Amino acid sequence: MYTDFQDLHGFNLNLRKSVGCPLGAASRFSLSPETKMQIDAFIERERTGWQRLERLAERSRGNAEALSAAELYELGRLYQIAASDLALAQRDFPSHKITRYLNQLVGRTHAVLYREEPLRWQQLRRFYTQNFPQLYRRLLPYTAVSFLLFLLPGIISFFVVWQTPESIYTLLGREIAPLVRTVEDGELWTEIAPSVRSAAATTILTNNIGVMFYAFAGSLTGGLLTLYILLFNGLSLGAIFGLLQFHGLSAGLAEFILAHGPVELSVIFLSGGCGLFVADGLLRPALLTRQAALVERAKSAVQLILGSVPLLIGAGLIEGFISPSGLPWPVKALVGLMTGVALHWYWIKK
Repeated sequence: MYTDFQDLHGFNLNLRKSVGCPLGAASRFSLSPETKMQIDAFIERERTGWQRLERLAERSRGNAEALSAAELYELGRLYQIAASDLALAQRDFPSHKITRYLNQLVGRTHAVLYREEPLRWQQLRRFYTQNFPQLYRRLLPYTAVSFLLFLLPGIISFFVVWQTPESIYTLLGREIAPLVRTVEDGELWTEIAPSVRSAAATTILTNNIGVMFYAFAGSLTGGLLTLYILLFNGLSLGAIFGLLQFHGLSAGLAEFILAHGPVELSVIFLSGGCGLFVADGLLRPALLTRQAALVERAKSAVQLILGSVPLLIGAGLIEGFISPSGLPWPVKALVGLMTGVALHWYWIKK
């Protein structure tokens, strides 16, 4: 049980009087006069900090979030001092009750500062209302580069394939042949039967999350894999649109991606930005070691990646149910516009 400062040896340290005996009188072993004087001086010098630390630990009730930022800083500072005092007491008078008191005080404060906290709704709310958008704004330049790395190859491949449809094989390989034959027959592959839309939504979600994590994990290759994923996906989308434009079917695909595209692509660009952000720290660690720079940047990037998973879940549901539905295209466009604007307003607003 925690020993209160007032109860130590039955000695009131505030008034320096309670039983009218020296501090060491209650000790289990007899102490020399020099040691008693040393303990008295030790307590007199440090008791104010101990009492303040005890009050802060009591106020926290085991939860550091109950304290203000200034109090939490003070708690950490006083904890370090008390830990140093404990080490001194264990060395010079290990059998004295002041050592036991300090051991309990330090242990109690350590539990407040370093306890493993369960994930709570309060923490999730703070993450999504404060940390997530702040991290997005911090990485915005990298996300913008990611967007350009996707967009520019897409524009180029669109015009190339539109003018010469056979070039799609050069850009995407012979594996694209079944899709080309479908388009040449005047059909789109985006029709999803209502009976299989649930399974399709799961498949789409799995694919999107996979692309997101690969784009981020590519940072460990110095960003090369991230660059490849962004360039290839932009190239693929542009080439397919070029092929559809040549056959007069591009409006069908555009209608299909209207509803889910803004959110889905925004998250893909963000994941690419996270990969570039971490890779930049790995290649240009500045004053840090490469390992320290990698760890520091990865912490921020991982939070963004994990925070984006619910966004991809929402986009996957829209893609599985709304995008292939028979809703008029203006309705799908409105869904895409509203979700896209809301997402970027949430990210960018301060």
